[in-house]
Amino acid sequence: MYKLILAEDEEDVREGVIGQIDWEHYGFEIVEQAENGREAADAIDRLLPDVVVTDIQMPFMNGLQLAEWIRERHPNTKIIILTGYDEFEYAQKAIKLQIDEYILKPFSSQELIDVLLKVRATIEAEIAEKENVFVLSEHYRKSLPVLREQFLSSLVSRKLRINEIDEKSSEYGIDLHGKWFQASVISVDYIRPERETVGLTGGKQISLRDTGERNLQLFAVLNIAEELCNKHNFGRVFIHRDEVVLLSICDAGEEAEITGKTFEILEEIRHNVQRFLKLTVTAGSGTVCHSPAMLFNSFGDAMQALDYRLILGNNRVIWIEDVESRSNTLLAYDELTQQSLIRTIKMGTVQELKEVVEELFGGLDAEQVSTQDYQIFLLEIITSILRVAKESSSEAAKFVGSGISSLTEINKFNSMGEAKQWMITICSRLMDSIALERQSSYKLLIDEAKEYIRSHYEESDISIGKVCQHLHISTGYFSSIFKKEMKMTFVSYLLQIRLEAAKELLRSTELKAFEIAEKIGFADPNYFSFCFRKKYGQSPKEYKNSSRGG
Repeated sequence: MYKLILAEDEEDVREGVIGQIDWEHYGFEIVEQAENGREAADAIDRLLPDVVVTDIQMPFMNGLQLAEWIRERHPNTKIIILTGYDEFEYAQKAIKLQIDEYILKPFSSQELIDVLLKVRATIEAEIAEKENVFVLSEHYRKSLPVLREQFLSSLVSRKLRINEIDEKSSEYGIDLHGKWFQASVISVDYIRPERETVGLTGGKQISLRDTGERNLQLFAVLNIAEELCNKHNFGRVFIHRDEVVLLSICDAGEEAEITGKTFEILEEIRHNVQRFLKLTVTAGSGTVCHSPAMLFNSFGDAMQALDYRLILGNNRVIWIEDVESRSNTLLAYDELTQQSLIRTIKMGTVQELKEVVEELFGGLDAEQVSTQDYQIFLLEIITSILRVAKESSSEAAKFVGSGISSLTEINKFNSMGEAKQWMITICSRLMDSIALERQSSYKLLIDEAKEYIRSHYEESDISIGKVCQHLHISTGYFSSIFKKEMKMTFVSYLLQIRLEAAKELLRSTELKAFEIAEKIGFADPNYFSFCFRKKYGQSPKEYKNSSRGG
């Protein structure tokens, strides 16, 4: 069933339209009726209909104003305009607003049915297009090589969570299961092109080496590297930041086996590039790690190894372990990892926290890590936690105090498991405190907003923008908080306050309805009367008489 809202100010017309058509038979359900444009707009926001049938001539907000509002807020909603023969200028504007269909008054039920069926066919065609599995699958298939390369690039450009790596590698058909992992970078050495010219009828042929076209050289090197990786069934190569990257993966043996195989492949690539392309390349190779999530660190080491060509010369393979001591590589607490932990403490769940902490410790090898390096690693993490506590909560003193005393506790952990559990416990307490503080700040914010609204509701130009300007926050943020805390929108609350004030004035003063409307912020007295009757079931005058026993 497609949801439909009917907006028509004449009740007999609405009843006639509703009663003459078997709506369910034609696939529609009337979810709301509206007497004017403003009422219709509120219903559309609440019910999100598929179709709106609206008359042009309505009070407070006419049909074209409503259509313009719908196009801005709900562009996918279909609009059917009801219009008379003498409203040609309105019809012209309707065309500009891209109205889906229009019906000239007076119309028969069959004419309306025909238009509804056309609109339904349009909706179904759009749905079919969006849900066309073949089209989506074909688009995905064509995009897969690009998605694979983007994913491989993300492995070396930032630290990914292991579950994200497993999910995407499975989706893209990339096997990343193994015991050992290593990243290497292959860079084309810069060579000044020889000053040779080529005539139209002869002369020396310019080689790829002489062109200076770095992109062509890069793809040529990639092709050779791919051929050799496929030949040996070892590793994956791709382009990242104008370099060719080799990811080595080994699922058995010792650490030395993956480095040995990697160096053999890199040397063969280097020789073939020089032989067939007349180019030279220098390769930097990073440290070996136990998880694909640590390839980010290995890649960073490979790039540092590549820098040593300034000292050692180019056209060679350089391993970071040969030029630097990397005993603490796996303990890198980089900025991205820190941001992940901080974000989780502030906004995440306990389950997410456990996953982040597990990843923090996941790359540690107790046999390779020194006690001093391990303690520094823990201190860096604790410092991040203390910083979050200080910035996020008025109760920070508790965490700062216990945190500083806990700096000495790191010597008492008997295992990494104890350290992880301690970290999860203190972070969980901090998360609870931040959530409580945030809820309290929400309440204070809403209380301040309510006070401002109650003090300024009589101003006809009061708006959510003015309230937010007073509170120094954005309208989007305020709207979401207000609706969550108050269970109603800002507009509904403002209307409620104004109508409560109107009831008091009707009971206690001799003011006329139009005077009260102006006094409580209504620019249109008729709209005030409409809203009052809608809310309380009687007009302002009727309420005044009944409240005084008259």
